[in-house]
Amino acid sequence: MGYIITTPQIHSQTSSSDHFTENDVAKPDPNAYIIPDLLRNWPWPRRLNPHYSVCNAESTAWCEALGAFNSPESQDALNRCASGLLGALTYPLLDKVNCRIGCDLIHLYFILDEYTDIADPISVRHQADIVMDALHHPHTARPAGEWIGGEATRQFWENTIRTASPAFQRRFKDGFKIYTDGVVQQAKDRVQNHVRDIEGYFTLRRDASGMVPCFDLCAIHMDLPDHVLADPAIQKLTLACLDLVIVANDLYSYNVEQAVGEDGHNLVRVVMHEQGSTLEEAVAWISRLNDELVEVFLEEYERVPTQWGSPTLDAHVAEYILGIAYWLRGNEAWSYEGERYFGKEGLEVKRTGVVKIMPSTGESSAAN
Repeated sequence: MGYIITTPQIHSQTSSSDHFTENDVAKPDPNAYIIPDLLRNWPWPRRLNPHYSVCNAESTAWCEALGAFNSPESQDALNRCASGLLGALTYPLLDKVNCRIGCDLIHLYFILDEYTDIADPISVRHQADIVMDALHHPHTARPAGEWIGGEATRQFWENTIRTASPAFQRRFKDGFKIYTDGVVQQAKDRVQNHVRDIEGYFTLRRDASGMVPCFDLCAIHMDLPDHVLADPAIQKLTLACLDLVIVANDLYSYNVEQAVGEDGHNLVRVVMHEQGSTLEEAVAWISRLNDELVEVFLEEYERVPTQWGSPTLDAHVAEYILGIAYWLRGNEAWSYEGERYFGKEGLEVKRTGVVKIMPSTGESSAAN
């Protein structure tokens, strides 16, 4: 699936918003930058799954019982990120059983990231192989002494397949293979201090972000035929939303990542590196790209056929693409409401758009 990501010139005119104007680039504050309201034209509002409280409690208890984190401080840091909230915000349409699975998936990603983000490529390749083996053998006990990611994946998938449709199971495993391979390549880039160009960055990030399995989970209870997902409009809107998540996450996470020297795999750094631009100019460029992607999504959303041969399939397709739209909004809401990117200042950053640049520590924030 594909569309061409356009690359607007740094000094071309930007779209206006309540949070961002050209003056922010022309007269930058050296100690802060502005994140605009990326979803000001997004028609879908914040929506929390009604089963959030129960699913969050159960999923958090599951994650803590695994003992995947090496210290109480690391587990506490994860809890303050509000992983269960992310699951309930990005899957507001799912029933209780599947909302719990969505929360578990978010916890699983955080567990895997905790280790793969700091490991060398050979170790990450081994970890990726363990994860995929666990997905393919969910009823087989993991070897004694194995890395915890294998057992976490096994338990997650054993629970998921109890209710998930066969079509979802197949696509999820295929998508997770793409994700784990992408994480391995990301590790190779990291040890080589390789900063990709914009096109190459999006190519890798689409895989390593793990977003394809996340979107697939919107259809966990559906047997969507392959020809539905091959529809050109669905492919284009899915890709646009995937890139919108990448854009948003990188803008939100840049400050924390640059402070600990982990911004080599971040779009802000990539744009500055390729364009030779300042931070403010890079943010402006990315903001314009975001607006273009929003337009692509909205246009393609309207082009998706409404009749697929049966009332059930018609309803499933409509629910699936609506779920993808809500995923982006939910991710935005969580980014400000959780503490992963802005600590306790998230709602204030959302209100003003102002991010105060953190001093560089030169130390990795990942737990050992």
